[in-house]
Amino acid sequence: MQTLAAGDGLLRRTVREGGGWTAVLAAVALTGAAAELLLPAALGRAVDAALAGDSRWWAVSACGLVVVLVCTDTLSDLAGGYGAARATARLRRHLLRHLFALDVRATRRHPVGDLVGRLVGQAADAGQAGNSVVLAVVTVLPPLGSVVALTVLEPVLGATLLAGLGLLAVLMRAFVTDASAATAGYQQALGAIAGRLLESLTGARTIAAAATTRREEDRVLAALPELGRHGRRGWELLARASARTSAVAPLLQLTVIAVGGYALTAGWLTPGQLVSAVRYAAMGAGLGGVLATLNHLVRSRAGADRVAELLARPVVADGDRTLPPGRGGLRLRGVSVHGDDGRPILAGVDLDVPAGATVAVVGTSGAGKSTLAAVAGRLHDPDVGEVRLDGVPLRELDRAALRRAVGYAFGRPVLIGATVHDAIGLALPAGSASPPADGSPATPPVLSAARTAAVADVVARLPDGFRTPLEDTPLSGGEAQRLGLARALAAERLLILDDATSSLDTATEHRIAQAVAGRAGERTRLVVTHRAATAEAADLVAWLDGGRLRGLAPHRRLWVDPAYRAVFLPAGDGS
Repeated sequence: MQTLAAGDGLLRRTVREGGGWTAVLAAVALTGAAAELLLPAALGRAVDAALAGDSRWWAVSACGLVVVLVCTDTLSDLAGGYGAARATARLRRHLLRHLFALDVRATRRHPVGDLVGRLVGQAADAGQAGNSVVLAVVTVLPPLGSVVALTVLEPVLGATLLAGLGLLAVLMRAFVTDASAATAGYQQALGAIAGRLLESLTGARTIAAAATTRREEDRVLAALPELGRHGRRGWELLARASARTSAVAPLLQLTVIAVGGYALTAGWLTPGQLVSAVRYAAMGAGLGGVLATLNHLVRSRAGADRVAELLARPVVADGDRTLPPGRGGLRLRGVSVHGDDGRPILAGVDLDVPAGATVAVVGTSGAGKSTLAAVAGRLHDPDVGEVRLDGVPLRELDRAALRRAVGYAFGRPVLIGATVHDAIGLALPAGSASPPADGSPATPPVLSAARTAAVADVVARLPDGFRTPLEDTPLSGGEAQRLGLARALAAERLLILDDATSSLDTATEHRIAQAVAGRAGERTRLVVTHRAATAEAADLVAWLDGGRLRGLAPHRRLWVDPAYRAVFLPAGDGS
């Protein structure tokens, strides 16, 4: 119920986002509806005037109303298109900003393909809300206006049409209720398929190597029967509603015409008024446009519900404090993190990382190493406890100050940007991230970071050097890691390496380790690693075991413990 309420609220907001174009659409559509209601009356008067020997004025009026209808139809399409485009663009921008502001764990609850589907497909459906609402209101005006007009002509005619419209309204309400559930189920199943498809495309090499293509096809398309069921249900409901209105509408129209014919013979109506009554009966009974508009409104509401579900998730609140002078002293107190199933990933971790020191984080798979790295730089907040950098709680730090102070490099980095230069300069200030206009290969900070990460020679061999588009850059796993590391080197106080050198050969890793350690004392380094050599080179080792900090000491002191040595045995890097 909360999601539906949020969806309705988002629907109202999206209507407003159409801005002036939605107002123009409403004005033009109302003008068109008024012209449509006046046209039968003008035609009837023209007939009566022709029988009286003078039809010129009313015939001209009828022609003028036809011109107005043509113009309003054209302008409605134009205003509706611009309004929907404006509302959709604003909704997508708002949703994208919200997704980036969420705790990174929140986005893991939805497959990336499903998120893309909501951003692209459901946001577009919701963006049509302004058009759907305006047209839904305007579309019912001709039938209601026809009831009023027929009542003015002859009350019996108005009562006849009103009774038939009441029956059609009941049928329409049932359609809206059932179609909403079918459309929501269809969009949910489509999102599940999209999410699994993206996962499969990302792991295409693994699938090919395991020869499990057929099995993966079955997994991706597992929701296809459900998708088909909801799709067929939606079309069946639309067809059923269309059939009912198609059956009732002609009968209703014939009933009004029969009553009108009797009224003509009884002298209650003139021939021209009968012509008007026939036109009004056709207008009142022709609810096909209403049905189509309701179908669009149902899709808009279902799309708004899907988008609102994401927007309802709370974003990470930023503070407004800046950091005092310091070199990256890190302190964790009572830090606990739980998984979606409630299982503790970290449990009551207390950790002091001296400013300027290098601390290796080791442990068996599942010990919580990457989670510790994530909370250390506030990729997400701990469920319990507090993390401080140079004495300031991370929750209270301004976002820009936090990202300047902390840099991340990952084992499988995602390179973002149009060119190699953009990928390295992503974390740098705007002036440093843009390629130089003087034709030089790179700005000094980007070039320095590339050299430190031992990737400058790789970039130099590319066709356009630092200006080479990322999509045209064939990179090995180790080269991608080095680009990710170069990007992270912009950190001023805390550099967090989450298995960031796992794909490097020993010589390159040693070279990078020396370069990163070259600024000893200037910033703190937190290194998640599986290698004993890396742990030995660190000042301290934080040994995690089952989500708890089992030890914090130099590598040589911990090495006497057989359980510590066993941490490195699976990688063949111990004895």
